[in-house]
Amino acid sequence: MEGQLFPPDEGPPRTRTGVRVDQAPLAVRLRPGSLAELVGQEKLLHKGGALRRALEEGHPHSMILYGPPGTGKTTLARLVAAAASGAFEELSAVETGRPEVRQVIARAQHRRQTTGEPTIFFLDEIHRFNKAQQDALLPAVEEGLVTLIGATTENPYFEVNGALLSRCRVYELELLSAAEIETLLRRALDRELGVQADDEAIAFIAERAAGDARTALGALELAATSDPITLAVAEDALQRRAVRYDKSGDQHYDLISAWIKACRASDPDAGLYYLAVMLDGGEDPRFIVRRMVVFASEDIGNADPQALQLAVAAAGAVEHVGLPECEYALAQTTIYLALAPKSNAAGKALGAAREHVANHGAAPPPPWLRSAAYAGAKALGRGEGYDYPHGNPGHLTSQDVMPVGLSGIRFWTGDRQEEELVRRHDEIRLGRRLPERPPR
Repeated sequence: MEGQLFPPDEGPPRTRTGVRVDQAPLAVRLRPGSLAELVGQEKLLHKGGALRRALEEGHPHSMILYGPPGTGKTTLARLVAAAASGAFEELSAVETGRPEVRQVIARAQHRRQTTGEPTIFFLDEIHRFNKAQQDALLPAVEEGLVTLIGATTENPYFEVNGALLSRCRVYELELLSAAEIETLLRRALDRELGVQADDEAIAFIAERAAGDARTALGALELAATSDPITLAVAEDALQRRAVRYDKSGDQHYDLISAWIKACRASDPDAGLYYLAVMLDGGEDPRFIVRRMVVFASEDIGNADPQALQLAVAAAGAVEHVGLPECEYALAQTTIYLALAPKSNAAGKALGAAREHVANHGAAPPPPWLRSAAYAGAKALGRGEGYDYPHGNPGHLTSQDVMPVGLSGIRFWTGDRQEEELVRRHDEIRLGRRLPERPPR
């Protein structure tokens, strides 16, 4: 834990910001104090690896820890610093600038000149520093005055100066698996919370945390106000609150809802009626046309792609012409949208994809699909093995473009209003030598 690793001279252990560790969030209280307690990141910490040796031998090197939130960047930085013999300095780029960096460097110089003690400088959110701020660090890192450990959620090859980056080793952390997060949750229950939890509730939080240990532990701490923690409690702890509308605007939303449902029912007269009521009531035409654009994709989609083009053109007419003349464009679009063939296949397909992500987390793209268009991409294995479709007959590839483990999963199958797209899809799948699509 933070306070155990770096205790102050006196009093109870505190975090960097002065909060007592026993009063800090669960994720801070549960922070590992040793490599043995660390969960996840086996690829980085394999036996004989550079990062593992830095931890075990206590000889850190300048590094950038790059990965999504909640994957252990700060924890790893603290473990590396704790294993080394030297002074530890910590700043967050969110709340500091060049003056604070200069102070760290001045203290490091004083230590080196008086006691010879080295300095390990942990800079969280290093991508928040601009070029000038990063340049202030460069001489100290280059000359070995400080050992820099930067942490970032952004790709350092884009966000960190090349000169500084060349003097650091980049380590990419991966999202934690559901099983690894479940290990942390059960550890928290045993060590910190003192409440019971149903297995399905723990599994739910671990799965829905999408690889973010901090999110999972935060949800568990919120759920722990109930004992036992049931699935319903876990769901409530993770849910996002719906946006609330002003109650005085009920008619405003009722009328646009009626317009949408009238056009969905393919009744142009009812659609025109509700359009007239809204316009006569002083409704903002920009609000109406935004719903038309949404409707064109949500309720018509590829059954008639022209519907979206017309709705977008109506939006342009509203902006360029304004009231009252833009009412003609709104009426024209209402009639077209109401009479167009309907399909909600696109929305259903997106909903199925999002449900999968919500239930299983977001898997990263396979390495051959990730961007290789920047310096350092090759070192991260980006783009290796990509099969360029334009170099193949028919401009097709049999290479799997789904994340690893999701091969063959289907979200869009098309409906009766999209027969031409379905036929084209079947031809493409045959050309790519993919399994036949399931029957509708």
